[in-house]
Amino acid sequence: MVRALVSSQTERRPRLRVVRVGGVAFRVDASVLAMTGLALAALLALSAWALTLGSYRLPLAAVIAALSGSGSDEARFIVLDLRLPRILAAVLIGPMLAMSGAIFQGLVRNPLVSPDVIGVNAGAAFVAVFWITTRHSPAALPLVAFAGAVVAASIVYLLSWRGHIAGPRLILVGIGVNAALSAATSFMVVRAEINDASRAVLWMTGSVYASTWNDVRTLALALAVLGPVGIALMWSLRVIQAGDLVARSVGMPLERVRLTLILVGCGLSAVAVSVAGPIGFVALMVPHLARMLAGPMCGSVFAFTGVLGALLLLGADMVGQHALPVGVPVGVVTAAVGAPYFLYLLYRVNARL
Repeated sequence: MVRALVSSQTERRPRLRVVRVGGVAFRVDASVLAMTGLALAALLALSAWALTLGSYRLPLAAVIAALSGSGSDEARFIVLDLRLPRILAAVLIGPMLAMSGAIFQGLVRNPLVSPDVIGVNAGAAFVAVFWITTRHSPAALPLVAFAGAVVAASIVYLLSWRGHIAGPRLILVGIGVNAALSAATSFMVVRAEINDASRAVLWMTGSVYASTWNDVRTLALALAVLGPVGIALMWSLRVIQAGDLVARSVGMPLERVRLTLILVGCGLSAVAVSVAGPIGFVALMVPHLARMLAGPMCGSVFAFTGVLGALLLLGADMVGQHALPVGVPVGVVTAAVGAPYFLYLLYRVNARL
């Protein structure tokens, strides 16, 4: 209901056309496809620019030569081992967070919901900080952070279950779990030794610094599996947004679809957070921007949301690296932009209630 109040004034209405290929018909919004193409072109240009920037600047020709394997050893090391994994990590994490936010906002019909709010990121942070402060192997940190996110999501789901899952109850339980885990995480940081606490706080700010090719492969695999599943579930999500009675009236196995959506949303967020830490507000902001530009959430708009997420996160990382006097993690930049936007959304919601 709250989502409808906000989005009714901001979303562009789609202009759908039916395209037939053989015996199969598709509904296509040409303007969404055009915007997605423009966003992809901007993302490619931004990525190319990012490869040239740094304390050791490279001309574009040297970057192209390094990518083709014909550049100097120094240029190949800088481009292929240092800059490219970080850029690709940002380009993959952005869509995963944005798509996860779109799923949860649609599922509970509330524009203020994201994995940051309902405990998924807090679960990853709690386990990761425990792992860091007890001085376990850093190599296993992404795996244990992912496990923490999954366990937190499972707790929220089980505590929200009363024969079915209701959006408001899921939000309230998620906020409670998030608060409890955040308090426990803060307690561990305060009690830890200074070096361990510094490492934990750095991870908790969210950063794609020091991303490796193993991280990129993990992110790419998760996005390649969960992204298409999310796109395929967008029609079901639109039906759920119309109400449980409508969903059941069309024969939808409501709880099974809802559980699948929660698993996909949690999986996208958990994998992203396990690699980069809890980068805040991307999952909150980007779905709103996508709906304002492209219209109500559907398969094509969901894909557009992912491209916007990649563009925003890469841009934020470049700002944190190069536009400020001192380099800061990308999570600091997204929080600086996202916190005022969250307050703006609260104002919009209150103004319409």
